[in-house]
Amino acid sequence: MSRWSNTLNEAAVGGALASILSAAVLAWAGRRETPSAAAPINAPSQWIWGTGEALDADGPDGRHTLTGYLVHHCAATFWAALHAAVLSRTRLPARPLPGLAAAGVTGAVAALVDLKLTPERLTPGFQHRLSRGAITTTYGAFALGLALGCLAVRRAQGR
Repeated sequence: MSRWSNTLNEAAVGGALASILSAAVLAWAGRRETPSAAAPINAPSQWIWGTGEALDADGPDGRHTLTGYLVHHCAATFWAALHAAVLSRTRLPARPLPGLAAAGVTGAVAALVDLKLTPERLTPGFQHRLSRGAITTTYGAFALGLALGCLAVRRAQGR
């Protein structure tokens, strides 16, 4: 398999796992800290529907929850692709601890860019609905998903 095929496989698997794990934490935190588990998942729909509408959407609905999750998933896959591309020439992520450390760095960079360097309309939005602890846990789950995805693909390919 070519280097780019490997990178794309890692991006798809790692992005999916990062998206699912971090969305699960968002839903859990949303249930604890907002009127609904859907509220923080609705927030990224601000990319499409605007900040006011997306951040005011508390309950689950197709317009905000589905759109919010799709935006979240695409962003996770983008970060997973960068992570996989940067690490494509290393063996580090094939081992659990170095792979987790590398994913932790990617998660920290993603948080910095998402929350501090991105124009407001293109931020995740959930930072307006959740506590700092919940946001930190979300990015931790995101990093764990990246690490697990990368490790799974590399092991399956015998790398």
